[in-house]
Amino acid sequence: MPSLVPVTTNRIGSHLPLLQLLPADAQYSWVRGGDGLVGWGEYASITVKGRDRFDQVRTWWHQQLETFSISNAVHGSGTGPVLFTSFSFDRNEESVAVIPRVIVGKKGENSWITWIGDGAQPPVIDTAPDYAQQIFQWQQGTLTEQQWESRVAQAIAKIDKSEIEKVVLARDLIATTEAGIDVRPILNKLSDNYPATWVFSVNGLIGATPELLLRLSRGMVTSRVLAGTIPKTGDDARDLALAGSLARSSKDLEEHEYAVRSVAEALEPFCSSTNVPDAPFVLHLANVMHLATDVTGALLESAHHIDAFALLKSLHPSAAVCGTPRNIAFDVIDEIEGMNRGRYAGPVGWIDARGDGELGIALRSGQVTENEIRIFAGCGIVAGSDPVVELAESSAKFSAMKSAL
Repeated sequence: MPSLVPVTTNRIGSHLPLLQLLPADAQYSWVRGGDGLVGWGEYASITVKGRDRFDQVRTWWHQQLETFSISNAVHGSGTGPVLFTSFSFDRNEESVAVIPRVIVGKKGENSWITWIGDGAQPPVIDTAPDYAQQIFQWQQGTLTEQQWESRVAQAIAKIDKSEIEKVVLARDLIATTEAGIDVRPILNKLSDNYPATWVFSVNGLIGATPELLLRLSRGMVTSRVLAGTIPKTGDDARDLALAGSLARSSKDLEEHEYAVRSVAEALEPFCSSTNVPDAPFVLHLANVMHLATDVTGALLESAHHIDAFALLKSLHPSAAVCGTPRNIAFDVIDEIEGMNRGRYAGPVGWIDARGDGELGIALRSGQVTENEIRIFAGCGIVAGSDPVVELAESSAKFSAMKSAL
């Protein structure tokens, strides 16, 4: 029988911002407001496709865990070995899961390090790196603005014929640079500009998502639903008035209700109780405001097999990134969107050895390939949507990644 691989978790005293610890390559992150996890080096990874991609990754993760001898002096979610994963939106595209060799975590005043192997505890470099300047050239994405407006009009026509209630359509833009892209300064800029978002990096997919698809910890599950958006102007008084109009907008409230309902219905079979607030709150980000609702639940005590993978399988894709009814909306996206989403709008985040984890929806994001990054933005189309207004909303959502670049 082969010997088990040591996995060790110790407390550390470093309070350096997590994202500044990342090396130039093979880096992973899930950080919000200074707390979260970063990792580097690749111990093992898997790439999967298909309808059963969540089950494939779960099976592989459990096989890897059986080969570990875990010594955990910290305990709690995110300690011990951790899997970073980024799933595709469409089952026919590739999803990826990676076990980093080194992970550093921070939650409040507690910081820890986990490493795989017989070696001594890896050093944590406590000096911020000096990043080289990167100059990007922008070019058109898969569709022109006019072509995308036409696709939105097609979706509205289907809604008017009662074929569907809501569908989310996305578009992309491409930026290139002469040298290979260093994602670290981009991640740091996103974290500085959007501290209320989860800043992520998994195998070239980077971004700052405001939407938490799933947090599972000690039998409690939380999902933050965002749907209904209005751009910010930068004028506080004007933005306060816009926030009020967003909260009263029948079009945006309808879009939001669809998204909340889809999440609540997905979680209900796994929970002994759920809490769905009667009305959304307005989440203020640097570039836009969203209608937001936090759906929470307590897992059934009898169902010990429920883990983050089981919940993901039920939750994805939510109405916030797909539409309502979900299956019909998925087909409409396939028919008229005209773009390959890849891992954009799929679940991204981490899962630990207990099956707990935090995963968001990969929004406000970009896919890096050597010296090119392809960024994405999507809009929920419902009855009353206007193609010109939706184009403006998508442009506002692009600004998060554009300003970070």
